[in-house]
Amino acid sequence: VQLQASGGGLVQPGGSLRLSCAASGGPFSDYTMGWFRQAPGEERKFVAATTSSGRNTYYGDSLQGRFTITRDKGKNTMALQMNDLKPEDTANYYCAANRDSKTTGWGMILSRVEYWGQGTLVTVSS
Repeated sequence: VQLQASGGGLVQPGGSLRLSCAASGGPFSDYTMGWFRQAPGEERKFVAATTSSGRNTYYGDSLQGRFTITRDKGKNTMALQMNDLKPEDTANYYCAANRDSKTTGWGMILSRVEYWGQGTLVTVSS
């Protein structure tokens, strides 16, 4: 199983970026897919997730409204649209997947993630 993340880069405050994650190597019909991020010196934190059906989406603290997660089930891909980016959004962003049964009522838990993609760096700076 592989998760391939892409789309990071340098953006000015107030700008937008779109991250993508493509899953391969296994059936993902009952898997939640999502994103975590990790800033230097900090722990990895939950950002957003969407369940296999796409009906349920979850966001980390204070991110809903600026971030939007979407999923194309037929292609096993997921995207994170990030708008109005702030310097504090600077981090490595990791796509992640686990079975829906491991997803809580408010999102994904770090210890329950079954698959990780490589990080993609997002830098918000003027």
